[in-house]
Amino acid sequence: MPTKPNAQRLVLRAFRFFWGVLRVACCVLRGVTTRVLGVTRNTQHATRFSGVVLAVVLVGCTRSDPPANLVLINGAEPDSLDPAIIATQTEMRIVKALFEGLTRLEGKNATAEPALAHRWDMSPDGAVYTFHLRTNAVWSTGQPITAEDVVWSWRRALDPLTGAEYASQLFFIKGAEDYSTGKTNAATGQRFTPADVAVRALDSHTLRVELIGPTAFFLDLCAFPTLAVVPRFWIEQHGDRWLLTQPVPCNGAYTIEFWRLNDRVRLRRNARHWDAANIRSELVDFLPIKSATTALNLYETGAADVIWDKNLVPNELMDVLGKRPDCHKFDYLGTYFFRFNVKRKPFTDPRVRRAFALALDRQKLVHKITRSGENPTSHFTPKGMGVYEPPEGWGYDPEQARKLLAEAGFPGGKDFPPFHYLFKTDKLDEQVGVELQEIWRKELGVKMELRAMEPKVYYSAQSALDYDLSRSSWIGDYNDPNTFLDMFMSGSGNNRTGWANPAYDQLIRTANLQTDPKQRAALLRQAETLLIRDDLPIVPLWFYAGVNFYDPKKIEGIHANLLDEHPIHTIRRRK
Repeated sequence: MPTKPNAQRLVLRAFRFFWGVLRVACCVLRGVTTRVLGVTRNTQHATRFSGVVLAVVLVGCTRSDPPANLVLINGAEPDSLDPAIIATQTEMRIVKALFEGLTRLEGKNATAEPALAHRWDMSPDGAVYTFHLRTNAVWSTGQPITAEDVVWSWRRALDPLTGAEYASQLFFIKGAEDYSTGKTNAATGQRFTPADVAVRALDSHTLRVELIGPTAFFLDLCAFPTLAVVPRFWIEQHGDRWLLTQPVPCNGAYTIEFWRLNDRVRLRRNARHWDAANIRSELVDFLPIKSATTALNLYETGAADVIWDKNLVPNELMDVLGKRPDCHKFDYLGTYFFRFNVKRKPFTDPRVRRAFALALDRQKLVHKITRSGENPTSHFTPKGMGVYEPPEGWGYDPEQARKLLAEAGFPGGKDFPPFHYLFKTDKLDEQVGVELQEIWRKELGVKMELRAMEPKVYYSAQSALDYDLSRSSWIGDYNDPNTFLDMFMSGSGNNRTGWANPAYDQLIRTANLQTDPKQRAALLRQAETLLIRDDLPIVPLWFYAGVNFYDPKKIEGIHANLLDEHPIHTIRRRK
């Protein structure tokens, strides 16, 4: 017997109907697209309906381009596709398809496998790697790729003028941190130079890399976009416009067909790639969709094949959507947390920071807001990475929270200065902010202002420490606790709290020189204890549950893994 549809199912049906009507309108208007665009550009007082129709025309059938073989909902518009300076997941998904490093993450476990390098040798102490590059590896424009290209690309990423947010991924190489941070060589009195970075081309296809010590995850790092190889000859010729000048030489599985702002980034199979025979989709579109409603509409009506991110699905519909066979959930190396600006009073006082953490009932927060199986947490590093067992942070203890706040000079929240919580313009982040606002008002007697910003402005404010508290999240770059912990080392571009602790830095450095996994894990645990219990510049809230949407009867080549790593060249529509 059919059941009576609930409210969420009715909403889904309404989405499908509404989007279907708009797609019909799009096709009716196809012949007058140019005129619509022209009127919109030259009329200051366009109606709201005209704006909706125009948006649909742009997303729908206004172009004469051939249809893509694979369409992916990717999130926000990329700021850049330069491997050295990108910082977001949405950018990295595209860049990994365009530019390759020595290795790439493949398979169901996202393990490092040969890419530009077809093999490598490691010294007995694990501190020196010799990579052997493929002799058939060329740029999409035909020029050979050499070991010198790797050297130049890595030095470029380390150059302070490049402004690479992830330059620290290269700091495991001897001389890399000294050069990138502008240190002076005590022996010579001169600043370290690119030549001091221990990366050498032994010949055109052999690369030698000397590390500061054994680094268990170095091969995984070699797959990270910051370490991708970029076309030196093209960048030197075109400067900052190298990505805007066609044809952009790429060495990944795909090349850039075009990038239309607020429309799509289209990639084409790289016929010169060393593994071209195994690239499964000819044309791939990445749609820059931020609206969860729009993303779901496109997916539900067949205009998109995959939604990568749970944030691109309306959270209020997850109870229904999460039960469907096209919703794929999995454990994920990702943490949702918030940062304190420890340079601003009263958050300079660890007692205040601890009070704010102790006032939180994470279990209730997760149950009320998230609906995808997220696990509340007081520690920052997820479990499941080798032998590492993270320490527990501060749990829910509102009485102790009020006591600490009183000790800090604010009994019952009296005289606590105005402060704000910074977050991106995102529905889920806003819900979290509203809930935190109410919790701290009720438990601590403090009043908090909510401050939403567009992503670019938000990231800029956070980097400039122009905030009091700020929403944050971190997705592991590789399957090792270091990817979570080294971001809070002093001077790290991802720290963004104002916190610096030399003891923490030393623990991380010492840990990464260990060859015994248990000894290394013990040192990392000490470091995380400083981070989440002693000093507390951050407060973890929950671990993400990975969620992808795709119909397994229509799409193949996607495998759930801890890193949510899905190489585009392995994915295709089923025939």
